[in-house]
Amino acid sequence: MDEQFYRQLFDKHQHVEAVPSNREITAWALQLIRLLFPEQSKQEFNGVDQLKAEFKKLENELCLVMDATKACENCNNEQLSRSVFEQLPLLYQLLNTDIREIFEGDPAARTEFEVIRTYPGFFAISFYRLAHILYKHNVPLLPRILTEYAHSKTGIDIHPAAEIGEYFHIDHGTGIVIGESCIIGKHVKLYQGVTLGALSVAKNMANTKRHPTVEDHVVIYSGATILGGETVIGHHSVIGGNVWLTKSVRPNSTVYHKPALIVLNKNKD
Repeated sequence: MDEQFYRQLFDKHQHVEAVPSNREITAWALQLIRLLFPEQSKQEFNGVDQLKAEFKKLENELCLVMDATKACENCNNEQLSRSVFEQLPLLYQLLNTDIREIFEGDPAARTEFEVIRTYPGFFAISFYRLAHILYKHNVPLLPRILTEYAHSKTGIDIHPAAEIGEYFHIDHGTGIVIGESCIIGKHVKLYQGVTLGALSVAKNMANTKRHPTVEDHVVIYSGATILGGETVIGHHSVIGGNVWLTKSVRPNSTVYHKPALIVLNKNKD
């Protein structure tokens, strides 16, 4: 390799932002979620003040990360970090609705502890909801790092900008894709392999609504694909497995794919 190649890389190394590693950022998020849900942790506290101090430590760490990522060029990252942490009671409340919906909607779930500790759907939702708060505060980079970490662990891909209501239930979950401009209502249940995507991926559509809206009390079964920013799935509808939709569905609808199956018996007897 010639000298110019090395010089080009060296110059790039000198100008890259000093952003903490993805591992450090996701470790911060895991610590925060485990403070909210001690079912995921063995950490013990001797009193409320010690718990408060741990939250304050994580708030300060977020401030340092945002300083490194230039999260806010014209404002105080300390204030921004404080504002994010003021949303934690809301985050906790929302995640508890998700836990309740998953537990009550899955006959296989024995306890809420089991949901919190083992369910990939809850893991992905918890990272999404934390990332969404950061996204709403215009924090760059971190929201995508968090949701892509959850994606890598669970196979569930939720864009941090998506708007998702309370009581959200992901069952199994592997292969689910929820796009950037999706709007999902309350009491929605998604099975594995569901795609809520865009009809077009043209770059000039970046600031438009490209992904569907799913209203309250909708169930979408495995393998369904729903595309388009103008596509609305009306409330209390059921979308069957392997359905492909690019048009809106009225409330209280049932949509299903009708395959033609042929079974041939090779025995002539």
